[in-house]
This record gives sequence, C-alpha cells and structure tokens, in this order.
Amino acid sequence: MSEEVINTQELGEKIVQVLKTIYDPEIPVDIYELGLIYDVFVNEVRDVKILMTLTSPNCPVAETLPVEVEEKVKSLNAVKDAIVEITFDPPWTQDLMSEEAKLELGML
Repeated sequence: MSEEVINTQELGEKIVQVLKTIYDPEIPVDIYELGLIYDVFVNEVRDVKILMTLTSPNCPVAETLPVEVEEKVKSLNAVKDAIVEITFDPPWTQDLMSEEAKLELGML
C-alpha cells in the first residue's frame, strides 16, 4: 500500500478549526481570532508545527495553553505529530486580533 498523499492546505484548515475551539481563559475569544497563532506549518508526512505567542510572558496559562494546543491538534487523525513553539517576537498586541474578536470585545 502506498502512503496516501495528503493535502497539506486542507489539513491546515482542519487544524485552524481545532484552534478555534481553544479559548484564552481571561478573554472570551478563541486563540486564533485573538491573534495568538502566528503560523501553522504542515509537511507531507503530517508533522505539524505551530508558532504561537501568549498575551504576555507572565500569562497565567503559559504552562497549560501550549500543551492544550498540542494535544488538540494531535487528536486529529490526519496529524502524525505536533509541536508548539512559543515566541514573543513580535510581542502580541491588540492589533493582532481579528475584526471579529475586536467586535466581540466591544472594541469596534
């Protein structure tokens, strides 16, 4: 049996849907709309790397949020492995939030 060729863009979209189910506990907006996800990399062998940030280095969920992201992404059948990398470069600002998130928080 030959290994199935996967559509990395399609898998990326599924990953984004999963990310939209994870919420920052302090802000009632998902981490994707909040702008905490900087990049999602998917390769042909279904390894996923997520580059994300937190609202601040002292964020109370700094220990648990990346683990939750990794576990939820790994729960997708099409994902072989997932790694979450945290960066503070560039630092998160409210400008990274989607219009939807700003509307939700009454900022528009």
